[in-house]
Amino acid sequence: MEHGMQQEVQSMQVVRRNDAAVSLDGPEVVREYLKTGKIWFGTSELLPGQTGGIDPGHPISHEVFYCSRGHVIVRNSESGKYYELYEGDALLIEEGEPHEISNIGTEPALIAWSGGPTQ
Repeated sequence: MEHGMQQEVQSMQVVRRNDAAVSLDGPEVVREYLKTGKIWFGTSELLPGQTGGIDPGHPISHEVFYCSRGHVIVRNSESGKYYELYEGDALLIEEGEPHEISNIGTEPALIAWSGGPTQ
């Protein structure tokens, strides 16, 4: 490295649950933990019988849902297809696929989601 030039060092970052940005999408409690130019990560919580809002999809991004707790159905509102997820299951959502989550279980559901690149 040339004299006088410093290498930018990126460090890891912990984001606590209480520090995540929280919002509602219908009854769905949404927590956005982080968003960079390359990736986003958050969670959605739904009580039994609740259905969240329709996410229109992300035109240039893939998204992954991971069912951390509960039993849910993810519906592609454009194709009408349903994808059932149990605890420990993951779902890949391709670019531009609209989707909504319904908790069909008997306990609160927690879905972790991440995608990229960001728009």
